[in-house]
Amino acid sequence: MIRRPDRHWPALAGPLLAIATLAACASASAGSVAPATVAAGSSARAATPARPAPAPAAPDAAAPATPGDVPLPATSARPSSVTAPAPRHTSARPGTSPAATGRPGAAVTTLATLTVKGRAPRTGYDRDLFGQAWADVDRNGCDTRNDILRRDLTGTTIKAGTHGCLVLTGTLDDPYTGNRIAFVRGRGTSNAVQIDHVVALSDAWQKGAQQWSTATRTAFANDPLNLLAVDGPTNQRKGDGDAATWLPPRKVGRCAYVARQISVKHRYALAVTPAERDAMVRVLMTCPGQALTR
Repeated sequence: MIRRPDRHWPALAGPLLAIATLAACASASAGSVAPATVAAGSSARAATPARPAPAPAAPDAAAPATPGDVPLPATSARPSSVTAPAPRHTSARPGTSPAATGRPGAAVTTLATLTVKGRAPRTGYDRDLFGQAWADVDRNGCDTRNDILRRDLTGTTIKAGTHGCLVLTGTLDDPYTGNRIAFVRGRGTSNAVQIDHVVALSDAWQKGAQQWSTATRTAFANDPLNLLAVDGPTNQRKGDGDAATWLPPRKVGRCAYVARQISVKHRYALAVTPAERDAMVRVLMTCPGQALTR
């Protein structure tokens, strides 16, 4: 049974619930067919013991698998309180969405667990409330910006004497536009590639972060899960928009983008607005098998 986040669930969310419900029903139905078939076969054999056994079916006559052969992805319950998680620096590069599988992926099922409510006022928001910009939260000797540049750029050159940290040049295959961008560190050139908070700090502030400790806000602002190296001008146009007001212009990358936002909001127990949830549903209807970003 899938619990509705609130009583204002719109018509657009119907497909999301239908996909998950049908998969669960198919699994239950498939599990009840096999025992009945076995029992019927046993009864028939007992009634006619002298009849020779039928010839085995040809290999290509095997019955097709039922939808119930594929289990519905499970989602874990969100914690009741938010603590500062240990940021994980993953080597996985941002990619496009996988092919739809015809069954609900973790992005769909996790979206259905997020709290849905209106946006709180922006009153009191300040960037400094999220700690020092690009702090070295994982204590690897490098600031977060350079960690992400090294993760997302290819062909990088590193400044000598910086313990492998300071990126001087590299190439970005921008996940938002699909353009290839040459990064060159320097005044007037560094901003060609910016590090985007996929869930903007201001957006987080209005959807739950006001209640966090400074330690949790600092972890959030530097969490690699919530960070992408992207085209600078495109990032400026995004501002602090959520999925209801801004999506990447490169449509093929929207499923991965929304999945990353859902992953972040689930990790930090952040809410979504009704309009934001509806926009996510519309994107995921094109890729219902989309996995969460790890």
